Amino acid sequence: MKVHCYNILLFSFTLIILLLSPSQVNNQMNHYNRAHMKNIEPTKSYRSLCECELYTSMYDDDPEMKEIMHDFDRQTSQRFEEYEERKTEKRQKYKEQRDKDIQQIILKDKMEKSLAEKVEKGCLRCGCGLGGVAAGVGIIGPVAVNVWEIGAKATAIELATKEGIDAGVKAAIVKIKNVSAFVDLKNVSWTNFINDSNYNSISGLVEAVKEAMASINKPCISNSHERACSGLSHDADYFISSAVQAGQDATVLTTESAKTANLGEVTTASSNAYSAIGYSVIAILIIVLIMLIIYLILRYRRKKKMKKKAQYTKLLNE
Repeated sequence: MKVHCYNILLFSFTLIILLLSPSQVNNQMNHYNRAHMKNIEPTKSYRSLCECELYTSMYDDDPEMKEIMHDFDRQTSQRFEEYEERKTEKRQKYKEQRDKDIQQIILKDKMEKSLAEKVEKGCLRCGCGLGGVAAGVGIIGPVAVNVWEIGAKATAIELATKEGIDAGVKAAIVKIKNVSAFVDLKNVSWTNFINDSNYNSISGLVEAVKEAMASINKPCISNSHERACSGLSHDADYFISSAVQAGQDATVLTTESAKTANLGEVTTASSNAYSAIGYSVIAILIIVLIMLIIYLILRYRRKKKMKKKAQYTKLLNE
């Protein structure tokens, strides 16, 4: 088996040598012929890069290329024109809108400025007017209350005096009725005879008793035997003095008490009036202060807005 393998390998090498030998010979002959063969083809000359026109396009003389370039230029120019037209239209539109907005802003600013100025002037005028009212009330009010107080006190004293006189008249009448000598005059209406002019004097009450006796057809004549007339003629002071004293005492007490009460009411009323005036002045001053604060705030805001507007105008001008 080994002998057969050896024979096969030997045969393979021999065959390869035989096949390669003719191709080697032919290659050597071809190389020899090419080296000694003359070139019978014409030689073409080439120009170097430096001899060419570097900036000359190879499509300059091409009519199709020229037409294409012409169409490109025309379309480009048309698009640029359309772009310029659109840009001009938009610019005009934006300008009109800007002018319109500016006019609206100016109109709104004028309205706000006018309203702010009116409010400021209104607050200032109101504050000044109320300040004058406060000054008038603060000055005239106490004077008026003082004058009223003087008149009220005089009226109170007058009313107290009248009330005291009425009380004295009533006290004198009561005392006269209790005198035993005047028992015949029990049903007489003493208010028709005893009044504020005669209740506090002996002579006045004597005359009042005589008039009362005459009213019941028992006049006190010189020879009258009536008990009342005899008492008046013999000892008038004894019968009348107690009534006079009672009337005077009642008048003094009633007058003093009535005067105290009436003057107390006047003082209370005047104090309330002074308090009302003071509170009114304080309220008016508070309102004036509020108006002044509102005026200052509005003025500050308006100045701040005007300053900001001036800055914006300066920026726009720049």
